[in-house]
Amino acid sequence: MINPIGSETLNPLFVSDDNQRNALIEEAKSLPSVLVSSATAANAVMLAGGYFNPLTGYMNLADALSIAETMKTTSGGFFPVPILNLVDSVEAIGEAKRIALLDPNVEGNPVIAIQDIDAIETVNDAQMALMTEKVYATSDPEHPGVEAFNAQGRIAISGPIQVLNYSYFETEFANTFRTAVQIREDIKQRGWQRVVAFQTRNPMHLAHEELCHMAMNRLNCDGLVIHMLLGKLKPGDIPADVRDDAIRTMVKLYFAENSAMVTGYGFDMLYAGPREAVLHAYFRQNMGATHFIIGRDHAGVGDYYGAFDAQTIFDDQVPEGALDIEIFRADHTAWSKKLDRVVMMNEAPDHTREDFVLLSGTKVREMLGQGIAPPKEFSRPEVAEILINYYHSLA
Repeated sequence: MINPIGSETLNPLFVSDDNQRNALIEEAKSLPSVLVSSATAANAVMLAGGYFNPLTGYMNLADALSIAETMKTTSGGFFPVPILNLVDSVEAIGEAKRIALLDPNVEGNPVIAIQDIDAIETVNDAQMALMTEKVYATSDPEHPGVEAFNAQGRIAISGPIQVLNYSYFETEFANTFRTAVQIREDIKQRGWQRVVAFQTRNPMHLAHEELCHMAMNRLNCDGLVIHMLLGKLKPGDIPADVRDDAIRTMVKLYFAENSAMVTGYGFDMLYAGPREAVLHAYFRQNMGATHFIIGRDHAGVGDYYGAFDAQTIFDDQVPEGALDIEIFRADHTAWSKKLDRVVMMNEAPDHTREDFVLLSGTKVREMLGQGIAPPKEFSRPEVAEILINYYHSLA
């Protein structure tokens, strides 16, 4: 099996020993506490599950700035984006060197982790602007990732953490949420050697399904991990439970037994385009995938990124040798009226746009909201039925 990044085995930060975890929960009652941002809580979940191996906690400012510039820490370790604990105030901390981090996404704000404080540093406007521009390739406040990142505080608390739970992901998505450790074990038990991962924050229509089949066949893979984002999205995106139902239905009906695994991870979408594509590849290697599908405008939003920027970043910005996982580069896939099947559009040079079945997201949502299933060349009828029922529930 492919090795994780930076170590021979994963080092998840979740405290798995019940006695130790209970003792830490008790200790947290006597510690100063800080209500962290949703992004910080989601990063704790990713650290807990081994996805961000070999990180041990939140970065200091020097490392965060270095990563923003070069995707390397000051000591040369590779990581694609800053992982920070940014807060508005540290008044409650005082001289404490150990604090409890409170989860903003669960009622009652329970302790999600305990952090040892290495440093408390103020992030100035220029430093925040640099990280924003380097990671998101824009400083436009209308960009949802830029808005969320800059809505956090300006005080960075760095240091290692011990994670006590997986926030709401393990309870609300019990059948889907899996840690990198669990996925590695599942891959091992299934006997898969070559594994391709597919990222999604949306339901999978026929083109997505066929793209996965293409990748499996061309890469000679034993298995596919459909790995969906379960965290916060932007308004208008399909909720995770609806996506989960639609994807599981598709896999059950249209994939061979023991060829596809449906899982999810707890993280807030960054919409950072190319940088987020590298992050996606990073933690897919940690979960055991040997290959990762990156298509047109991967992890993008609006018109902020070029169609294939999320692919070319692996050629000109990712440090050589930083990743062992291989990228499967895909173009937009669509049904060809000429060939009567789904193809990658760049592999059909004799086609015009009119030769494909193409529907905008807006058009598809309108059809589903009116109870009209998209054509069979666009969406499986069983998937369309689930989405129609969801849109009817909003009426």
